[in-house]
Amino acid sequence: MGDPRKPRRKWEGPKHPWIKERLIQELELMGRYGLKNKKELWRAATLARKFRHMARSLLGLPEDIRRERERALLHRLHRMGLIGENATLDDVLGLTAEHVLERRLQTIVWKKGLARTIYQARQLITHGHIAIAGRRVTSPGYLVSREEEDLIDYAPGSPFKERAQEAA
Repeated sequence: MGDPRKPRRKWEGPKHPWIKERLIQELELMGRYGLKNKKELWRAATLARKFRHMARSLLGLPEDIRRERERALLHRLHRMGLIGENATLDDVLGLTAEHVLERRLQTIVWKKGLARTIYQARQLITHGHIAIAGRRVTSPGYLVSREEEDLIDYAPGSPFKERAQEAA
């Protein structure tokens, strides 16, 4: 089973770490999404890669089994917010790390206007000023589902919530 103090890695780094074009692209993504380190980027890329692999493996299955599993995969990805409602397997094969990074709590807090910058969004989350449905979440990398997206607000008791109420 393994030692619980040493959990399995959730990311896989690049095979060739020193390709200049990829390094430039990674640096640009880190700045755009306010990531702390490349491990956060690699975690998103690994998740997208796993979903693409699932979609590719479905293409080789018999039609009756494939249809059922395809529907389940598409439903799961739609709930996560990674694909649209009427998506196909081709859309799943087009998933990238950017699609996953768009669903992080840090990005959504910034896009909703609860923070002025992507970096301030990260700080508000880690300091406990952001809550989902009244429950405090302190992980900027938390993947927000479609149902939770509208429930994101300042945490109860946060001075930011009091300022927002005074301004309204």
